[in-house]
Amino acid sequence: MKNSMKKSLNWSMIVAVITLVLAAIFSIVSTAILSGVSWGIGMVIVLLIVLLGVISDTIGVAATAANEKPFNAMAAEKLPGAKHAVLITRNADRFSNFTNDVIGDIAGVISGTASAYVVLQLAVQMGYSEGTTVQFAISVLFTSIVAALTVGGKSVGKTVAIQYSTEIIYHVGRLFYLLEVKLKITIFKDNKRKKKNNKNLKRK
Repeated sequence: MKNSMKKSLNWSMIVAVITLVLAAIFSIVSTAILSGVSWGIGMVIVLLIVLLGVISDTIGVAATAANEKPFNAMAAEKLPGAKHAVLITRNADRFSNFTNDVIGDIAGVISGTASAYVVLQLAVQMGYSEGTTVQFAISVLFTSIVAALTVGGKSVGKTVAIQYSTEIIYHVGRLFYLLEVKLKITIFKDNKRKKKNNKNLKRK
């Protein structure tokens, strides 16, 4: 219990730090992109942020729903990305925590902030100052639409994730494979392979 608690606390601390850094980066980037653009382009950017949250949530659910066996069979055939898909399913709890809670929640917060900025721009362009009834009505309408798209999109995403979990995780595995091969970025480390290598070194 003590070891599991330590691991849980360590992971929570890591996730908190990652969330802090990513939230700051997303906020700076979204503010920089939104500044100076028209409300129409701003609306498209908000919708893209919502889409990012929906996709990340879908991938997270697919990771928890996926079965490891198909990926083991693919790995035996040496299909690119299969080993990475195996690692995703083995670490489904942490992977889904990152995609759903970190990326998904950050996207939700940023989309809310960005939508407020777009609403203000729209109201100003229409000739209404901040705090007027029309500006408030536009804000409520746009915020409601963003919320509806987020919740509705995640609901559809969960259904798709459960039905096509194998296909989704395999494609994510292929993406991780390309990142590792082309850019030398390792997302997951195979601890079992490390242990085997260590045992072999000890025997020698």
